[in-house]
Amino acid sequence: MRINILQHTPNEGAGSILEWAKLHHHDVYTYYPGFFNGVLPAADETDMLVILGGPISPNDQDQFIRDERVLIKELLEQDKPIFGACFGAQQISKALGYPVGKSPVKEVGWGEVTLQSSAIPDLPNKLSVIHWHEEMFEIPKQAELLFSSPGLKNQGFVLGHHVVGLQFHLEPEIENVREMAINDFPYLAGSIFDQTAQEVIDRPVPQENKACMFKILDFITAGK
Repeated sequence: MRINILQHTPNEGAGSILEWAKLHHHDVYTYYPGFFNGVLPAADETDMLVILGGPISPNDQDQFIRDERVLIKELLEQDKPIFGACFGAQQISKALGYPVGKSPVKEVGWGEVTLQSSAIPDLPNKLSVIHWHEEMFEIPKQAELLFSSPGLKNQGFVLGHHVVGLQFHLEPEIENVREMAINDFPYLAGSIFDQTAQEVIDRPVPQENKACMFKILDFITAGK
């Protein structure tokens, strides 16, 4: 399987997704459309798409952001696996015609989410995860709410059997958390979690986050 990853900033990488791909002997191709003139993969060379986060909004007018949604629509029509994290999840929702707007709270740092659906088997009822956002998606009417947090209901959705979008980050490993915190620490200001960059770094990444990420990836690629 060819997994195409869209990465939008150097400090928000694919983390444990790369380990999962290696375990399953998949080929990974990482694109940086915001840095290399909007270069994106074609739908016919994509078996699975991963859309990562970044300091951008689906409401921005950059051509590559709009082109990403064209690609997402093509892959949705072809029923190919798609996983979106943060900005990526917002892009999926917007590609389906739903607005992305300001979240009622700014969530940056470690926070808890709770499971809202049994669509994906064996996910834990609660997770401590990294949040890095102040915008939110609407849940597409075709999708099912997957996770919520005390501050924001729409934390995740599952669409059919091959698409999952999460407003938070399950994919980071400790090195990824460090990159986020040391490079983008000013963004922690105003978060409801009130954490410093060092506090974010010092909190261990729960082992169950990787296990949960793997289960989600197994789910969306089942039968592919």
